[in-house]
Order: sequence, then structure tokens, then C-alpha cells
Amino acid sequence: MAERRAVTAIGFDADDTLWQNETFFRLTEQRFTELLSDHGEHQVISARLLEAERRNLKIYGYGVKGFTLSMIETALEMTDGKLNPAVVAEILRFGRQMLQNPVETLPHVHETLEALAGRYRIILITKGDLFDQERKLAQSGLGEYFDAVEIVSEKTPQTYGRIFARHTDGAEHSMMVGNSLKSDVVPVIDAGGWGVHVPHELTWVLEHHDAPETSPRFRRIADLSGLLPLLGQIA
Repeated sequence: MAERRAVTAIGFDADDTLWQNETFFRLTEQRFTELLSDHGEHQVISARLLEAERRNLKIYGYGVKGFTLSMIETALEMTDGKLNPAVVAEILRFGRQMLQNPVETLPHVHETLEALAGRYRIILITKGDLFDQERKLAQSGLGEYFDAVEIVSEKTPQTYGRIFARHTDGAEHSMMVGNSLKSDVVPVIDAGGWGVHVPHELTWVLEHHDAPETSPRFRRIADLSGLLPLLGQIA
């Protein structure tokens, strides 16, 4: 009987791993602070917005809709509740525009997924708003490469354990690839899998985490062009 490979399935994060995402949030935040510039400095407004986002994650979850509601909440705080309805309308327009932004895939995505297809079981594992993530996947043209798609509210060791048990040979023979140490790397290693960090120049501060450098199942690559050589070393 042939020996089972060390890795038989690969999970991919979506936002800022397969396509640009945080760029749009940063640009919108800049527009938001300019909109409220009469009520505070850029750094102060950004800090208040981050506080609101942190508070609201367990209520609204991840994604544009929660971000938009956090901007409205922050605007109310910065204006002592005297928010001009026209400002609310502008913030809502910001949110609608974010939900209509074109999908820009990152370098080496298409060729890497094409090379892996058929050789590994490939799963998209992403968190955020269901409609928006489905929209981005459809517009990306990447859907044909995935054997399964999982859109989750949070990425925990338990989440990965369930997904890998459902779609793969289990976490032990599965790998997760993503830009977030907090969501894509640390919890999958805790679940027993391999975690591969692909840094992105813009990673949301709430996704920052210390790298698990001492773990034998932790790897880091500069971009997705390094994934196939890495798999060759592991397998």
C-alpha cells in the first residue's frame, strides 16, 4: 500500500491571500476621517473607529457591513450624537461602493491553484459577509479550482477541525495558507494541521499575532509562487 502523503489537502484564505481586500478598507477609512475632519484629527478618528470595530465584531462579524455600521457609530460619538443625516448617507455610500469594488487577484494565484488542482483537495476557507464573499469568489474566476467552499463567522481550531474532518483526511494531513497569523496559521496548527503564512503589506491590526516560530508545522513564504516548492519539501 502506498504511504499517504504528509499533505493531501490545502485550505486557502481569500481576502488578502487570493485577492486584495484591506486596501479598500484603508482607502475608505481615509475618506471617512476626511469626512469628519471638522470633529477630530485623523489619528483620533481612526483610533475611535478601531475601538468600535473591536467592540462590534461579536455582534456584526467581519466584513463591509459591520465596518459601515462601526463608521456610523464612530461618527455619532465624534459629533456627540448630532450627526448630520447627509453624513450618514455618505457613509452608507462608502459601504455600498466597497461592496461593488472589482476583484483584483494577487500575484501567482491562478497558476498556483491550477498547478495544485487534481493533486490536492483544495478548499476555500474564508470569513466575512456571506453575500460579499460569494460575490468576490464569483468575480475572481477562481471558483473552478476549489473542491469545497466554507464561509465561516470565525476561524478557530474547532472550526478547522470540523472543516478538515468533513472534506479531507483530517487536520493532520491538511494545510492552511493565508496572510493572517491570528486566523489562518495559529488556529490550524493548534488543530493539528500545517500553517503557511503569506504576508500581505496591509494586514488589519486585529489580525496581528506572534508567529509560532517554534512549531514544526509552521512555514512562511514570500508569495504563492513559493507554495509548490514548499509542498515538495514537506511531501
